[in-house]
Amino acid sequence: MKRIFLKAVLVSVAMLALGDAWADKGLVAISMPTKSSARWIADGDNMVKYLKEHGYGTDLQYADDDIPNQLAQIENMVTKGPKVLVIAAIDGTTLSDVLQKAADRGVKVIAYDRLIKGSANVDYYATFDNFQVGVIQATSIVDKLGLKQGKGPFNIELFGGSPDDNNAFFFYDGAMSVLKPYIDSGKLVVRSKQMGMDKVGTLRWDGAVAQARMDNLLSAYYGKDKVHAVLSPYDGLSIGILSSLKGVGYCTAQQACPVVTGQDAEVPSVKSILHGEQYSTVFKDTRELAKVTVGMIDAMLSGKQPAINDTKTYNNGKKIVPSYLLKPVSVDASNWKHVLIDSGYYKEAQIK
Repeated sequence: MKRIFLKAVLVSVAMLALGDAWADKGLVAISMPTKSSARWIADGDNMVKYLKEHGYGTDLQYADDDIPNQLAQIENMVTKGPKVLVIAAIDGTTLSDVLQKAADRGVKVIAYDRLIKGSANVDYYATFDNFQVGVIQATSIVDKLGLKQGKGPFNIELFGGSPDDNNAFFFYDGAMSVLKPYIDSGKLVVRSKQMGMDKVGTLRWDGAVAQARMDNLLSAYYGKDKVHAVLSPYDGLSIGILSSLKGVGYCTAQQACPVVTGQDAEVPSVKSILHGEQYSTVFKDTRELAKVTVGMIDAMLSGKQPAINDTKTYNNGKKIVPSYLLKPVSVDASNWKHVLIDSGYYKEAQIK
């Protein structure tokens, strides 16, 4: 009887082990750029959550915004034999060699929210409509200032994202598609005359760098004149820009804040919006981006065609990368609760 019982236990253990093997569809490695931005932490957490729910093992690593560190991490990931690499690149031009190693091992690659450039070994791209992000940011400035109603002229300064992030150019171009007609007509005046990503880019999306540049702009061009709007492509920059503005008397009863935009709906910026400082941000639901990415992984590994909705926009220099673009959403004091709280993205206690 003991022998029969022991055999039954061993069979049960073996069946459980097989069950685990069947449930585990393989390893997916995830390379994220940094933990310094809350959104990337959310991206990583959501990717791991949805991948595990779909039966995948995960290897999530953050590179501290250090390019050699990310390269070393990805090289290490490739040696572990993942079926798919999901990469949010720090610099999308630096990964060609390591992606060739991945391709030689049959590893599929998805560029996550940031396009990987200069490599034919990028299978798909999951992101938001980045040009539309810029359009939304600029439109919030136009609407708040009343430019469509003929108001103006107003003074504006422009900030761009990190020049090594392909998205930064889409954000800027999208915004300028809205703002440039008003600049050309004189209704918007860039007193510094600093325009173009070569002049307004902010390396590594660094808020301290944005704050220092805003300090310089205010000192050099706004002695007696007031700045009425600042195009900021990211909340982390917006907070730095606002700190600079507060330092010279803006955001007070005597002098209101300029119209300052943002992106990612990070908690400090949502609080700033509710305090009447930052005017708007752009919400990109990382839960949905993670779901789309996991859907791509499932489809690829089962021999199916992943869902895509763009086959023209994202040329990485070697190929047009088939992409899925999600819709960004404008957030300001009028709709923050509906968009961010009612959707379950944040709890109200996190904001208030």
